[in-house]
Amino acid sequence: MTAVAQPVPATASAAPAAAVHPPALRDDLRQIAVWIADGARVLDLGCGDGALMAYLRDTRRAKVYGVEIADDSVLQCVRQGLSVIQADLESGLRMFPDRMFDTVVLSQTLQAMHETEAVLREMARVGRQGIVSFPNFGHWRHLMSLIGGRMPVSPQMPYQWYDTPNVHLCTPKDFEILAARLGLAITARALLANGQPVNVLPSLRCKLAVYRFEPR
Repeated sequence: MTAVAQPVPATASAAPAAAVHPPALRDDLRQIAVWIADGARVLDLGCGDGALMAYLRDTRRAKVYGVEIADDSVLQCVRQGLSVIQADLESGLRMFPDRMFDTVVLSQTLQAMHETEAVLREMARVGRQGIVSFPNFGHWRHLMSLIGGRMPVSPQMPYQWYDTPNVHLCTPKDFEILAARLGLAITARALLANGQPVNVLPSLRCKLAVYRFEPR
C-alpha cells in the first residue's frame, strides 16, 4: 500500500460537524475523550470516519489530525472539515517530528497491526502521551467459544476467522507486559463492559480495554 504523506485539507464546501449536538461515541471513544485536555494537539491513528476527531474539535477545542488508509473513511473525514493524512500505519509516522502531539490515539486498531511494537514506539515518539483501546480476547464468552471448538465472534470482534483483519489479539495483562517491555509507563486504564467500568474479575468480564501511557 502506498502512503501519501500529505494532509487532505477540508474542502471549501465541507461543513464542520455541529458542536451543539455531538454525535454518539463508542464506549472506548467516550473514555478516550475524558483523558484529553481542552485545546490539546491530538493525532488519531486509524481514525476511521473521524467521529472522535470531530467530537474533540467541537467539545474540547482540540487541534485534531488523523491518519487513515481507507479511501471512503478519508472522504468522510474531509466532508466534516477534518485534516487527515492518507497513509498506512505500518509504514511508520516519519512525517511527524518528535513530541509533536499532546496525545496520540489508536482505538480498536492495535489488534490489526502486524508491527505492533513499532507502532507503539512511534506513538511514544511523536506524542507526549498515547492512548490505545482494544477488545479483550480473554472475555469469558470468548473463552467459552474456544472451549466449544470455535473462534469467538462478538460485537467487539465481529469477524469470522477466515475474514478477520485482527492478527494480534490480546488481553489487558498481555498489553501491560508489552508496555513494560517497551519502556511505556501506564498512567491510567479503564476496563469496560457495556460502557461501564468493570472492577470485579475484569480480566474475564471486561469487553474493551483502554490504556493511557507515557514514555518513561
